[in-house]
Amino acid sequence: MALLLAWFDKSRLIAPPGFSRWRVPPAALAIHLCIGQVYAFSVFNLPLSRLIGRTESAPGDWPLTTIGWIFSVAIVFLGLSAFTFGRWLEDAGPRKAMFASAACFGSGFLVASLGVALHQIWIVYLGYGVLGGIGLGLGYISPVSTLIRWFPDRPGMATGMAIMGFGGGAMVGAPLAVRLMNVFRTDSSSGVAQTFATMGVLYVLFMMIGVMTVRLPAPGWKPAGWDPLRSTAARLAAPDVHVNQAIRTTPFWLLWVVLCLNVTAGIGVLGQASPMIQETFAGRIDVAAAAGFVGLLSLANMSGRFMWSSLSDRIGRKPTYMVYFALGAALYASVPAAGRAGNVVLFVLFYVVIMSMYGGGFATIPAYLRDRFGVMHVGAIHGRLLTAWSLAGVAGPVLVNYIREYQIKRGVPPSAAYSFTMYLMGGLLVIGFVANWLVGDVDPRFHHTVEVEIPRELRSNA
Repeated sequence: MALLLAWFDKSRLIAPPGFSRWRVPPAALAIHLCIGQVYAFSVFNLPLSRLIGRTESAPGDWPLTTIGWIFSVAIVFLGLSAFTFGRWLEDAGPRKAMFASAACFGSGFLVASLGVALHQIWIVYLGYGVLGGIGLGLGYISPVSTLIRWFPDRPGMATGMAIMGFGGGAMVGAPLAVRLMNVFRTDSSSGVAQTFATMGVLYVLFMMIGVMTVRLPAPGWKPAGWDPLRSTAARLAAPDVHVNQAIRTTPFWLLWVVLCLNVTAGIGVLGQASPMIQETFAGRIDVAAAAGFVGLLSLANMSGRFMWSSLSDRIGRKPTYMVYFALGAALYASVPAAGRAGNVVLFVLFYVVIMSMYGGGFATIPAYLRDRFGVMHVGAIHGRLLTAWSLAGVAGPVLVNYIREYQIKRGVPPSAAYSFTMYLMGGLLVIGFVANWLVGDVDPRFHHTVEVEIPRELRSNA
């Protein structure tokens, strides 16, 4: 037991001389590709709504509005756990956080499996929502500050690599879930419970690769030949700000609004992507094609995290967010027209671009924080900022699901039930554009200073 505890100690993570920093991004990907499965949860929505009726919803089955809260609860606890444990992560190190993430995320699937088998939605909320959500938060923030320290010359690219896998998790999770449900489906079972249990075990095993391989740079380490004064990055790191001071600054709260609105606009679509495209193009898009759409959005989400965050190293974080909000608002306003015209290609293309910028927003925000608050507590500050994701994780799906239900009750056909919501999302991005425009530098009075204790004999001679 003592040896096991020592293996988790932060001091054991210091990389030896000659260690290649390019061995660290795969450790981050091993975690993020797994926890990014949350973006594929919509493939379970319709099967969960037909556990009793099997081919269609029957009395006693859960409605989509009830099922939608599984995803929302998970995102809420992602933000809450990132907020709660962000400061602990800085002291404990990424290995402990990654291990805790794997344990919570995997056990969340297992508890959710029990909830489905017993047809008790509160157990599913507790499992996938609470336990799984805590695993999401711990796994999400654990590699970020580590990679920023390994790549001070390219912080945007570094955070893009760290968070890229989260966006791509659905690309693996969606077809895996569909395949497993088909394997486990019988005349008496939908296969959802067995699929949850199997995925929980598989994800824990894969996440342990990241736990075992992550490393930290030695104090004072920097890339060979890198001169911070000649850096080509868009901006050098700002003076360090303590996490407790950061949340008292105006730039922090403006960035909180920026992240919240960007996530709200995109997360509702991701949470309902599979049913949305099936209902918009009824009779033309089946379950398998919808799963492919979810996977394509995942690919856009993943690639956008690397592409846009790398671009931000060249043009700056604020201009990059200007593009996210301006172009995103225009595309959201255009989606309903593509749906009414029955143009599947344009509909998919618009959402692919939107999701690339949605993912880019997540990947760029840690570097944005580093530019404003320094690197000392960037992981903890990032954790505090992710409470914006918690709010957005409720607001986005609630807006999409409940407005859809309201529209259908008023006689609007399902194919047109999402139009008003898309216009609303575009409006939120316009507000986000203004908030990003107002982001400035941190007031110097919040900068962290180290007090040096002067020996008594020197004080007496002063």
